[in-house]
Amino acid sequence: MKPRSDSLPLIRVWEVLFACLVMILVWQAVVWVTQVESFILPGPWAVASAFVNQFALIWHHTLITAVEVMVGLVLGVTAGILTALNLTMSERGRKLIMPALVMSQTIPVFALAPLLTLWLGYGLASKIAMAVLIVYFPVTSTFLDGLANTPKGYLDIAHTMRSPNRSTLMQIRFPAAVPSLTSGIRLAAVYAPIGAVIGEWVGASNGLGYLMLLANGRVKIDLMFAALVALCILTVTIRAIIGLICDRAVKWSGMNNR
Repeated sequence: MKPRSDSLPLIRVWEVLFACLVMILVWQAVVWVTQVESFILPGPWAVASAFVNQFALIWHHTLITAVEVMVGLVLGVTAGILTALNLTMSERGRKLIMPALVMSQTIPVFALAPLLTLWLGYGLASKIAMAVLIVYFPVTSTFLDGLANTPKGYLDIAHTMRSPNRSTLMQIRFPAAVPSLTSGIRLAAVYAPIGAVIGEWVGASNGLGYLMLLANGRVKIDLMFAALVALCILTVTIRAIIGLICDRAVKWSGMNNR
């Protein structure tokens, strides 16, 4: 017997909590068995204490990173959608630009962080740019594939009705490609925090990446782990919010495809 659909979110929450509990138990067991020094690997209790005691500090830096991630995610997704739409409309543009986009992925995005910091400074702009770069290609490529793989029956109907190319793109191809687009956006939601934190590691005065480096330099490893926990919570939260939005978008596209 299959579980009811309205019980699935609750099941997923319990699965996540159970996985976290197992990880904490394994972590604590490693600390007990190896007797490793706390400045190398602090135990879960020490990290939890640091998280509570330094909550105001961690919260401040979490908000900075959250702004970088969300702005970078919005800009990267928007740029990816616009690029895919334009490449779909222009076959010549697709032949010219797609090879360049693919070649750009041979350059590690992380290697660009020092340059972005040099060009855009130590503020939010360089971190947002890192998030945009790491988000842009997955969204562009998945959405472009979705637009290219529109069911032939839909296109035949549009051709029979002599629908203009732009109308066909926005009213038929776009809704049909939404599932592919949301797959790319879900992936981007996980990648964006990585880009922001890498940018903070290279040069920043705020953010969770900066806090990790600061704590590491002062040998406060428990605080560094607490910042890492905050980053995980932030990433999971953003991914959950994006997932809800994407689910609604897929339902919308399904209604339009009927």
